[in-house]
Amino acid sequence: MAAVTLAASSLKPLGDRVLVKVSESEEKTAGGILLPDTAKEKPQVGEITAVGPGKRSDDGSRQETEVKVGDKVLYSKYAGTDIKLGADEYVLLSEKDILAVLG
Repeated sequence: MAAVTLAASSLKPLGDRVLVKVSESEEKTAGGILLPDTAKEKPQVGEITAVGPGKRSDDGSRQETEVKVGDKVLYSKYAGTDIKLGADEYVLLSEKDILAVLG
């Protein structure tokens, strides 16, 4: 799937969505072989740059998200929407697609 390219300076997620700046993919294998762009896998690790206000529960109150700006996270491989802001790549995804917070 192609990334959505936006000419905006910032993005504010809604609901329980988070904006994750994608980490750079590996340029080399463990054995030192350089990988061409077509052989690189989509990274699944990134840093949260923006968090929505949280999901609304049935009674109308907000449930705060468990993650915060600055957390490094591992997310599902095919989750979210790829977004390109300037030269940086981001993924906009729902909090449920985050698998773990890296320590």
